[in-house]
Amino acid sequence: MKTNIGIDVKSPEGVCTDKKCPFHGELPVRGQVIEGVIKSASMIKTVVVERTFLRNVPKYERRERRFSKYHAHIPDCIKVKRGDVVKIA
Repeated sequence: MKTNIGIDVKSPEGVCTDKKCPFHGELPVRGQVIEGVIKSASMIKTVVVERTFLRNVPKYERRERRFSKYHAHIPDCIKVKRGDVVKIA
């Protein structure tokens, strides 16, 4: 089991045999780190993460709130529920 995967998160206490687990498997953590809120955790080993951001609208000199949805794999050793704030990479 890896103790440091490259980003500042604590290791899970459970054990899994998932090859796509960054702690117990072979998956490297690389690329952009996105922080968001879990909107759905009802799929098997998959969660929907929603990231909100503000976009400038120059015509009206205002900002509008937008969001992006990301589908992310979640191994068995990591326990999350709807509403949790998570980091994905």
